Order: sequence, then structure tokens, then C-alpha cells
Amino acid sequence: METADVVVIGAGANGTSTAYHLARAGVKNIKVLEKDHLAAGATGKSGALVRMHYTNEHETRLAVESFKYFENWSDVVGGECGLNQIGLFVFTPPEHYDDLEANVAMQREVGAETYLLTAEEAAEIDSSVSFDDVTHVAYEPRSGYADPNATVYSFARAAMTLGVDFRFDTPVTRLLTDGDRVSGVETPNGVIETSTVVVAAGAWANKLFHPIGIRLPLEPRYARVSVFRWSFDRPEKHMTYIDRINGTWSRPVDGNCTLIGAEVGVRPTDDPDAYQESPSQDYIDHCRRQLVHRFPVMRHSTMRGAWAGILMRSGDSRPVIGALDQYEGLYCMTGDSGTSFKTSPAIGKCLSELITTGTSQTVDLTPFRPSRFDEGKPWVDQHTYGTDDIQDTISR
Repeated sequence: METADVVVIGAGANGTSTAYHLARAGVKNIKVLEKDHLAAGATGKSGALVRMHYTNEHETRLAVESFKYFENWSDVVGGECGLNQIGLFVFTPPEHYDDLEANVAMQREVGAETYLLTAEEAAEIDSSVSFDDVTHVAYEPRSGYADPNATVYSFARAAMTLGVDFRFDTPVTRLLTDGDRVSGVETPNGVIETSTVVVAAGAWANKLFHPIGIRLPLEPRYARVSVFRWSFDRPEKHMTYIDRINGTWSRPVDGNCTLIGAEVGVRPTDDPDAYQESPSQDYIDHCRRQLVHRFPVMRHSTMRGAWAGILMRSGDSRPVIGALDQYEGLYCMTGDSGTSFKTSPAIGKCLSELITTGTSQTVDLTPFRPSRFDEGKPWVDQHTYGTDDIQDTISR
């Protein structure tokens, strides 16, 4: 029977980041178990936005800390993350101007470089945008997007260099417990005994939690994106955009196309293993309409591709990170609604601190604790841009 000091389940951005940081902290016998391959879940399908605009201080702090990694990736982690710092605009309903102003002020206070611009000022930066329904935007000049697969590959290579053992095509079929503590994991290749398990399995977390009596408000969701070729007369200037009015986000891809995700395409699914990787035509049509609404010049664009993936949403659309009270030694990172790629460096660091020292010093993980639902204290942001589900999960 094999043993491990820590078993990490899932080899996406958060699983590989956690393993890497645990190894840096001096933990020796770490095994990462992945049912498929690196970035096989939500990470590999991610739009990989790298920005700091959140409607709460805690996630903003995670994003600011993670941004230090992305900007200095080769020096900090090694390899490349594919960061493209093309700038970010965030469009919000004019009636939520006070909320936008408050959020930008909060973000600046915790270290984000962000500005509040009028529509006229923003139009001078990017002439491709229609500002007909916008009075102000949040602007992050150094934000943009990264390569999600390159990010995970470099995290994994760095972790392997530090001695982490990665096992691909190795699903965890059962979490093993002994009384009130975790005792190991079961795989098709046998049992691995361990006193510490980190579940970073994304939309597959419930399949591990339910058999041992853990019932968190977690729901797998089907999310889709599409890609459109730039029209002949589109200006070359292209930023990253989060559109809280139209329920979309977008960024450039391949130097000549726009990748767009629409929140109308995020819907519950019963089985994360059973989904189509190709979106339907009605979704493509919706994306095209929303794209043209924000960028009129794209009315002459050609659809060039599309794909779908599975993410996990929590009961309040915010990540669930930390120790699970039901079993000593059991930790998780899940329920992020697809927004945690950009915060994964800090999440991995904070989880490693929590596991090795009992507290997370870099960013306090207490607000993300799994027990908040049993306590009747789900996450509620003070300054939001709308109360419906679309507004809660817009950013990928």
C-alpha cells in the first residue's frame, strides 16, 4: 500500500498551484491524482482572463497577489504563462455607478491598478466599442489574458522539479475516512494512505463528497464560448472586456479573432461526465448578437469555432476554499463558477499555508470557508451590478 503526506485531487490551475506551493513549503511526499490529464476540466476550456475587478475585497486581494505571479512568471514559477497585457474594460449599468465607483476605490486601496473613466475617455482608448448604454467604465491598463494550458504546464513542471508525483488517468473513486479524519484515497490502481487530502476536482467534487456525507450547495454547470473572425474594417486595437450589461465577456484570440462567452449559456447539468463539447446554433446566434451590440463593426464577422466545458457553482457563486469540518485533514477548492484561473496562484499559496501552518497569511481564506453555508452566512457582496445569476457569474 502506498502512502503520501498530501494527496491533491485534480490537475487544473488550482490543483497544480497547490501542489507546487506545498512542495515549496517543504512538504516532501505529494501525489497529484488526475482522472484525465493536465487542465482537462474547466481550466483547459477557460478564457483565462487575468484581471483584478471583483465586487468584493477578498477575491480582489487574491487577484492582486496572483497578478504578481503572472507579471513575473518566468522568474517566480518558471516557464511561460502566455500573459498578454492588452488592458481591460468593465461595462456596468449606469444605474450602478455608485457601486462601480465604490468597487474601483476598494480595488485601488488593496493594490490594483484600475481607473474610473467616462465613456468619452474610454472611446479615445478603444474606438471599436459602442458606449451608447454606458456612462463610465472601469479600466485596468495592465490586465488582459493568459494561456491556461501553458500556466498549468509550467506549474506542473515546477512541482515535478520539486519532487511532486503526478498520476494521470488515475481517477479517485473514493475518499477513505477513519472516524472523524481522512485516511486515504481509493483509485483503480489501489489505495494511497494519507492524512491530508485536497479536493480540487472542480465540477466532480460532489462525486467524492456525497459518499462520505458532505453535502455542500454545489452545482455543476455547462458553460460555452464561441470565436468570431474580425471583420475587414475592425480596428486592430482589441482589449479584454467584461460586459455586465449584456452578460458577456470577450478577448482576442490568435491575433485576428474574438473569443466571447455569454452567461445565457451557463446552465445546470446533472452529470459533469456527460456533455457535448460543441455549442448549439442558438447559442452561436446569441453570441453574435451580443458581440455586434457592443462592437458594431463585428456585424461582418464569420464564426470560426466554439466549445463547451463544465464548471462548478456554489450556492452563492463564490469559491469554497479551506478545511472541511466533517473530517480532519480534508480540504477543498471548488464552487468558483469558473472565475478562479486568475486567482489560482494565490489560492494555491494560501491553501499550502493553511495546510502547513494552520492559517493562511498571504490572504485570509476565512470568508471562503466551506462551513459558511451551514452557518447560514452565504457570501453577499455590498456593491454588485445586479442581483440575478447572470451578474453573479459573468467573469471567466
